[in-house]
Amino acid sequence: MTHSSQSRPAPKHPTIRRRSELDAIAARVVGTHRAAPGAVVACAWRAGDSWAIDEGAAGHLAPGWAEVTPDTIYDLASVTKPFVAVALARLVRQGPLTLDTRLDVLVRESQGTQSASVPLELLLAHRSGLEGHRPLYAPLVQGKPVSRYRALVEAAGARRPECPGEPPAAGFSPVYSDLGFLLLGEAITRGGGAPLDAAVHAQICEPLGVGIASARQWRARTTQFDDRVAPTEVVDWRDGVVRGQVHDENAWALGEDGMCGHAGLFGTARDVARFGAALIDVVSGRAGGWLTREDLEPLIRVRDGGTLRAGFDGKSETGSSAGANCSSSAFGHLGFTGTSVWIDPEQQIAVTILSNRVQPTRDNDAIKRARPDVNEALFAWARAQRGNPSEP
Repeated sequence: MTHSSQSRPAPKHPTIRRRSELDAIAARVVGTHRAAPGAVVACAWRAGDSWAIDEGAAGHLAPGWAEVTPDTIYDLASVTKPFVAVALARLVRQGPLTLDTRLDVLVRESQGTQSASVPLELLLAHRSGLEGHRPLYAPLVQGKPVSRYRALVEAAGARRPECPGEPPAAGFSPVYSDLGFLLLGEAITRGGGAPLDAAVHAQICEPLGVGIASARQWRARTTQFDDRVAPTEVVDWRDGVVRGQVHDENAWALGEDGMCGHAGLFGTARDVARFGAALIDVVSGRAGGWLTREDLEPLIRVRDGGTLRAGFDGKSETGSSAGANCSSSAFGHLGFTGTSVWIDPEQQIAVTILSNRVQPTRDNDAIKRARPDVNEALFAWARAQRGNPSEP
């Protein structure tokens, strides 16, 4: 995949600063909430014609391990989904795919299942009628290989009982589905003619200059990946501490050191914040032709039936993990490993929290309390730096 100069956004060189105040905000994840052994936070904010990214870090990679720094790489978990969605939007713009393309046109394993006629947009918007999850990785626990063919057939056939027949035009009632995004990633791979991590690199990371990548891409880029990446869970059947491998079991079973549509990307907080800033530029008409607001609109528009959009989530009226200091028009995503990103075009601010809250075990759910507190502080910091501390 290649890019013309017209497809690239205008060059951006944000000012990136580590701030002690943001170290203190990151420390809330580790100390106040005891949600993870370490965390890195970042906020991108725009003032005039330029972007600034402020970042902070606190804690350790794991108890007794090295200290976390802003250069620490985290498993983004489902924060992978916004990258997949935007890559699809770029491919739709270029022509090889459309949001109306049926799944069975690209993924033959779906033929004969109830998902065969589901268009890509309904998979993207979690409105395909599929269940949220199935343990497609189960054979690995018993030391047996996973059949990719059988796994994809099972994923495509996992229609919820209350969603029979052909999907309505707007889709079924939304249910967050990793299975839907797994199938979507497979469709993008086959329709785009490149591995999914290569598509994300070509469509997003290379033109924006961000370092988000799969494990295999990181290892091809630097010998330091395995030292910089934060460990996730201790899993006996995966030989102990999972580090430098995607935490999500289905993504590991089917994507290995690449990626799947629902998980598999790794990166730093500053690069996730830069991605958020780039999408604010798209909404604001400053993306230099890389992506237009019309291209992005199907992904971020409000849809009936809940806050889920298409590759993103919206801010709920009460109890949002985004906290109280971002506007109601903000959109973002959470990740199971303890990650999140919230993007607020109205305030021209994007914030991210990266942590490994699943270390050593996923049973710690204190991140649910940490996210709104930390995100409120990050939005307040960014507004104050811009000299606009007023409420959204």
